[in-house]
Amino acid sequence: MTTPLADAMSQLAIYDSLTGRKQSFKPLVEGKVGMYVCGMTVYDYCHIGHARVMVGFDMAVRWLKQLGYDVNYVRNITDIDDKIIARAAENDEEIGVLTERFIKAMHEDAAALGCERPDLEPRATAHIDEMQQMIETLVTGNYAYAGDNGDVYYAVDSFADYGKLSKRNLEDMQAGARVDVENDKRNPFDFVLWKAAKPDEPQWASPWGQGRPGWHIECSAMSTKCLGHTFDIHGGGHDLQFPHHENEIAQSEAATGCEYARNWMHVGFINVDGEKMSKSLDNFFTIRDVVAKYLSETVRFFLLSSHYRSQVNFSDSALDEAHNSLSRLYNALKLAEQQKGQAIVIDEDLTTEAYRTTAGQDFIKAMNDDFNSSTAISVLFGLARDINKAIKAEDVETAWKLAQQLKALAQVLNILQQPVQQFLQAVVGDTTENSLTDVMIDDLIVERAEAKTNKNFARADAIREQLKEAGIELEDSRAGTTWRRA
Repeated sequence: MTTPLADAMSQLAIYDSLTGRKQSFKPLVEGKVGMYVCGMTVYDYCHIGHARVMVGFDMAVRWLKQLGYDVNYVRNITDIDDKIIARAAENDEEIGVLTERFIKAMHEDAAALGCERPDLEPRATAHIDEMQQMIETLVTGNYAYAGDNGDVYYAVDSFADYGKLSKRNLEDMQAGARVDVENDKRNPFDFVLWKAAKPDEPQWASPWGQGRPGWHIECSAMSTKCLGHTFDIHGGGHDLQFPHHENEIAQSEAATGCEYARNWMHVGFINVDGEKMSKSLDNFFTIRDVVAKYLSETVRFFLLSSHYRSQVNFSDSALDEAHNSLSRLYNALKLAEQQKGQAIVIDEDLTTEAYRTTAGQDFIKAMNDDFNSSTAISVLFGLARDINKAIKAEDVETAWKLAQQLKALAQVLNILQQPVQQFLQAVVGDTTENSLTDVMIDDLIVERAEAKTNKNFARADAIREQLKEAGIELEDSRAGTTWRRA
């Protein structure tokens, strides 16, 4: 597949959590990328931390495709788990009904944030056979053992490289471990691969008796089933680095004898007003909570405005700032469209041309530097400033070309693609019965224009003030008056 960025493929560098450094990206198969990202446990609505993982990897996949790669993006769904079982019991609800409800909600939330669906979404309950096969291989190879309680454990000290991802030393961890560990474990850090059945819980037949899989084994089994023993990129939230991803490496490489993933990507934490998000602190926000108060594109823009590996502080003021910043970009597009008298429509030729400009090359450099969307967005702001300068200088054609570049480059981040007035006039947050509708606003603008024509400037000023108090900002130009919601 040929793209405007085919020559930039070899310039992509990705920070690898395993080696602790950026490295040139070289896929296993030229032109193809296999990516596995740990997905959600579907017992509740997705929260803003999930949003960061969704948007971060959606951005990475979009850029890989823009470079010309054929991407196979796999994100699993954990649909059997202690939390799921507990929530279903609490709701007096069948587990399948519960998980289907929250899978549907997850897809709705991801779509609201402008994320494309992964190519594959394997579910844990559909891959029990693959998990059992991997567990049998580990038991046969003396990497795992069955306890007297019916559970099967992975023996961490059987894998010499245990701790290589999280940079933890097993001996040091053992020295600091509590003594009151499960009696059936040989080592306090051994982890369960297969759980013996408990009454009234979902269970499957296995060589070790009735039971269900542990959490860690599902990702190893599903990733290798979908992408092979070794694949290009494994991702997830930073909180999964230990023990989940560490355990995945141990069991996968022991079972297959192959390197598991060539690159490890981890998305940074989200704090809320400087503190870790927690229901106990009453600072826990679902994606639905947030997009009910802020435009979904504003939320996406907020998440992309920081590098995916950095910690982000989530707050109302941060989202307000993000909305204002995104509005400035849309406003630059609006001014160019007003002066030109038409809307910007981007096609493949304009996209190719945009990437060949100085701004386009700077954008490529930023995105190829470990998917640095933050720096890429600063390139977009540079274009917006140049548009405003061109408008001020009454250089309509330059403003128009720069606006085309701005919208074309923003495509891969999936921002700035709405009609400008649709974004600028969208209702933000809750509305009340006293809110002005679009029709009412337009009528007041017409009345204001008539008042100015009749030299009734007091009435014209009163209408502007009335609209301002309602959160409506007017912008007068030679092309007429437009408005946006503050």
